Amino acid sequence: MFAAAAGAWCTGREVRRSDRLKWAKVFEACDEDKKGYLSREDFKVAVVMLFGYKPTKLETDSVMTNTSGMCLEEFIKLMEKKKTAQLYQNETRQIFTAFDRQYRGFLTLEDFKKAFEQVAPKLPERVVLEAFREVDQDSDGHVSFKDFEYAMNYGQNEAEISESTYAKFQKARDFNLGSTQRPAF
Repeated sequence: MFAAAAGAWCTGREVRRSDRLKWAKVFEACDEDKKGYLSREDFKVAVVMLFGYKPTKLETDSVMTNTSGMCLEEFIKLMEKKKTAQLYQNETRQIFTAFDRQYRGFLTLEDFKKAFEQVAPKLPERVVLEAFREVDQDSDGHVSFKDFEYAMNYGQNEAEISESTYAKFQKARDFNLGSTQRPAF
């Protein structure tokens, strides 16, 4: 679904000029009749061309606010949000994978402890345990990517998760991916 821009998590992520040009070219190609806007069907084709999937009716309804269609400016703004959300999701996956050192597809309490030890070494173990229980939504003793992603997204619009916390997770991810130096927090 078209998520809102990734807020504080993706600050510093500028959409490149080349992306905007590509989106304008796709818009132009999908606006076959040169109407100056994309119809619902034109929009679906454009998303397939850019992201490789056909948006659902619900997705299309949520973004097609103007009954006559979507103009170029609206389309580019929406593609910027989509690209930012996609970048954020990729980073979340990288962080999860870095913490899943045994490549099982889930995090155990031990994995969680090791991750927090790197990110916040002075955090009391009981806080880590509480965090694990909170993130382990189905209480099966495993934090799946879905659970992890939900936790990473929690409060994003309300800025409950600070940019500095996210930066710490990124440093820990980089450390886990092969850096020989312990990250400085």
